[in-house]
Amino acid sequence: MKTEEQFFQEGKSIQTYMDEMNMLKEESFTVYENFRLPADGLAEKLQQHSLHFLTITEDWCGDAMMINPVIRKLAEAAGIDFRVALRDADTTLIDRHLTNGGRAIPMILILDEKGELLGKWGPRAPQVQKIVDELRGELPPKEDPAFAEKQKEVIATLRERYVSEEILWTHVYDSFKNTLMNILEKN
Repeated sequence: MKTEEQFFQEGKSIQTYMDEMNMLKEESFTVYENFRLPADGLAEKLQQHSLHFLTITEDWCGDAMMINPVIRKLAEAAGIDFRVALRDADTTLIDRHLTNGGRAIPMILILDEKGELLGKWGPRAPQVQKIVDELRGELPPKEDPAFAEKQKEVIATLRERYVSEEILWTHVYDSFKNTLMNILEKN
């Protein structure tokens, strides 16, 4: 069985991945180009550690479209190598990192210099999850003939909000920062 480090070594850089995206590329670059890292010293603190980030992702995922660029900005500022493993290309990795039994993405794995898994974050910040839950709560039952159309509307609404509401990017950053700080305190 391949290790997280082997997936990391085989993965594309986040820059190459984003450059080659087939879906949601423009939206992802909108987030990347407009997100500004807070002047909170996190990037400088991370430079003192030898970390690697590996995102399990796919380019059709709206959450990944927003989250990967936010984490990329932090990784670049901290000099952290950030790579990509595609969820659907080999599901053995995501199957080790399920969310409530599901293959939710993105899942950001935080590895040390030896490739050991220190922790993970994903698939959403709690504030973003609340929005998703509220919108899903408005959906009719799956058996309802209108379900598929209403679900498409929810997905479109989320994607629009992910690109336009900068506070959501901040929620992602803050939640990821909290995870990182907990990991660093333990190690």
